[in-house]
Amino acid sequence: MALLNKSKRIDISVNGVKISAIENSNLIDSIKEAGIDLPTLCYHKDLTPNGSCRLCMVEVEERGKKKLVTACNYPVRAELNVNTETEKVKRHRKNLAEMYLGRWPNVPVIQEIAEKCGAVDKEKYKSDLTDENPKACILCTHCVRACDEFIQEKILGFAGRGYKRNVNMPFQKVDPHCVGCSSCAFVCPTGAISIDDNLNHPVNPEMIRDHGMKVNAEMATLDPYQCRMREVGTANIVEVMDAYDLLPVMNYKYGQHKDTPKMDSKVMKAKYFTQGHPDQCWHGCSMACAKAVEHFELKTGPYKGDKVIVDGPEYETAAGGSNMGCFDLDFIVEYNFYCDTYGLDTISYATCMAFVMECYENGIITKEDTGGLHLPFGATNDALEVLHQMARGEGFGLEFGQGIKYLKEKWAKKCPEKAQFIRDIGMEAKGLEYSEYVSKESLAQQAGYTLAIKGPQHDEAWLIFMDMVNNQIPTFEDKAEALYYFPLFRTWFGLYGLCKIVWNDVAPKDNSMKYPPQQAAKIPDHVYNYWKFVEGMTGRELNEQKMLDESARVHNLQKIMSIMLGKGERKDDIPPYRAMGPVTVEEYESRVLRYDKQLKDNGIDIEGKTSEEKVQLMKDFRYEQYRKVTDAAFTRRGWTLEGVPKIERLKELGIDLPELVEIVKDKQ
Repeated sequence: MALLNKSKRIDISVNGVKISAIENSNLIDSIKEAGIDLPTLCYHKDLTPNGSCRLCMVEVEERGKKKLVTACNYPVRAELNVNTETEKVKRHRKNLAEMYLGRWPNVPVIQEIAEKCGAVDKEKYKSDLTDENPKACILCTHCVRACDEFIQEKILGFAGRGYKRNVNMPFQKVDPHCVGCSSCAFVCPTGAISIDDNLNHPVNPEMIRDHGMKVNAEMATLDPYQCRMREVGTANIVEVMDAYDLLPVMNYKYGQHKDTPKMDSKVMKAKYFTQGHPDQCWHGCSMACAKAVEHFELKTGPYKGDKVIVDGPEYETAAGGSNMGCFDLDFIVEYNFYCDTYGLDTISYATCMAFVMECYENGIITKEDTGGLHLPFGATNDALEVLHQMARGEGFGLEFGQGIKYLKEKWAKKCPEKAQFIRDIGMEAKGLEYSEYVSKESLAQQAGYTLAIKGPQHDEAWLIFMDMVNNQIPTFEDKAEALYYFPLFRTWFGLYGLCKIVWNDVAPKDNSMKYPPQQAAKIPDHVYNYWKFVEGMTGRELNEQKMLDESARVHNLQKIMSIMLGKGERKDDIPPYRAMGPVTVEEYESRVLRYDKQLKDNGIDIEGKTSEEKVQLMKDFRYEQYRKVTDAAFTRRGWTLEGVPKIERLKELGIDLPELVEIVKDKQ
């Protein structure tokens, strides 16, 4: 999710009007903010400015020196006095406008510019080059830049020189790599490019294009300064989670580690990821967040010695490495490849292995249990051997493949004196292993994980960023409301087969200023884009209530199916304590100042208490907080306090079918 914009501001003067400009922003933005409409042809708000038309020339005074600059690509880095209407500037613009008018006299955008600049003589620069076509290409470079910056394809470019200069595809042939994204047509100011966008018969292709292009533009202009998804994909989150003490380390005991820089996105980009070409889940996606490692030589397993292409690693796979105490990127890429090859989930493998490693270090299991494998944290080679055994269906790998739920119950019976510890550190709920985020400091994420119908994965409710990083849901009430809205919103994506990442991994630059924190967390402008996409395709107008109701029907149906299968009530929504707080004295003391303060701030007397006693006090407090947020979330969803959908809620949603009512009627 995009970090909030906290840019430094610089005071400048535009024609005597004081403006507070964002440092390194282009001068034209501040001029527009002052209410001044500069003439431009090459400038487009969503494209990197290049200053080629020269119409936006203004005079700036900096440190007592005056000069003419193009406002579209002049960065604000110091206090400035700006004048947009000096005689010299006006003469310059008028002369340019007359040249453009002589070349393209009938193009409406040229006529508008000429009128604005006081250029009325169409004959002054008329020549053999004059093009009377009202939809002529004016060489503004919009389409070339959009192809490069929006979709990263570089299919369009300039051919020829001087008066023969024109826009074309390579060798003047239709390039098969063109995905028909329509970016070029969208930014073309003259209509010189037209697109057939009715191939799958949408109701309103213009609506789809208009709102889709907003996403493309934000990726081109904002992603480099926000999450860098195009550059490193979801791996950008590694260093963010480490900085905020949320990166899982050694079975979620800790949230950061001194060795994290060995596996962060900077190292991945420098030494692993293939660079220089967009890599997308589907061809044409402007986010292009998929990444790959090429020519990687495998060190173990059936393909040992082969050089392969590895899809990833994504954040969760890298964080799985730290969760196992393994900060070696070669190991992370190798286990990534073999999980993909064997058809296994990297998250479940890593979380289960982290649990096994902690049990091994605590003497709950030994080499006798693991078939001779040595499995403390950081045991990369033997961890890979377990992965290969699991694929072959033999040895300890066969047992490991049953998952944490199976293993912790087996080992709890084997070591009854450590049964509670085993259950506290076994990071699964509803049989599903936890995703790779430390949730113990985020009440919203604790409930978001465990109340998720499928179990603790962030598909339904990924609230940790807005809770712990951007601090957008600080109060108890904010968290409860988020636990209603976001599971429904994220379920809605799946109903339409839409990607969630472009919703919140780039955010409009004014999002945090335009909306209060709780509303900003939803990124309303992006939600609106999704509604308009659906409306453009289907003709059905959406709003927040319609969207939530659509999703709530499916969400409640999923919940009732879980109840039917015996796994959907409150007793199934209790997380292992490691997901909620410090299980061991070692964990508590690693954050002792934070934890002591939390207990004191909540009126809990810790004077003279031992660390063991404080661990128990914290456990009691955290469980009580979890109980309260669960009550609030269930109430907000229209469920009983045992997590069963109320019949009246089913009626509100129009899904009170006899078969569904029969399942829940005795649990009201």
